[in-house]
Amino acid sequence: QVQLVESGGGLVQVGGSLRLSCEVSGRTFSSYAVGWFRQAAGKEREFVAAISRISDIADYADSVTGRFTISRDNAENTVYLQMNSLKPDATAVYSCAARRTTLTKIVFRDGYDYWGQGTQVTVSS
Repeated sequence: QVQLVESGGGLVQVGGSLRLSCEVSGRTFSSYAVGWFRQAAGKEREFVAAISRISDIADYADSVTGRFTISRDNAENTVYLQMNSLKPDATAVYSCAARRTTLTKIVFRDGYDYWGQGTQVTVSS
């Protein structure tokens, strides 16, 4: 069983930065592509960013391109989401998700098998 635990959320002012972490349990972390999603109050969950198994391929939602960066450290079983120039519309619960795959250079926007509980990000104006 794979478990994901997010951390790093909090309250930040407009224009500020946060770095979210997603720690994934298990010895086969490098077998999983990982994605970040967010869900604001009253809205559907939306894709934010994704990274391939061996971290050389990344994908971003248009709304965060150029401001957010996803990365992973397979030795530490952790995926990060660096968020810069935050705007109020980034306020949401951010969750990471993992999808097992044999493909090393593919990113996914859906079809994830395992999800974390989420961490709250609040951007104040």
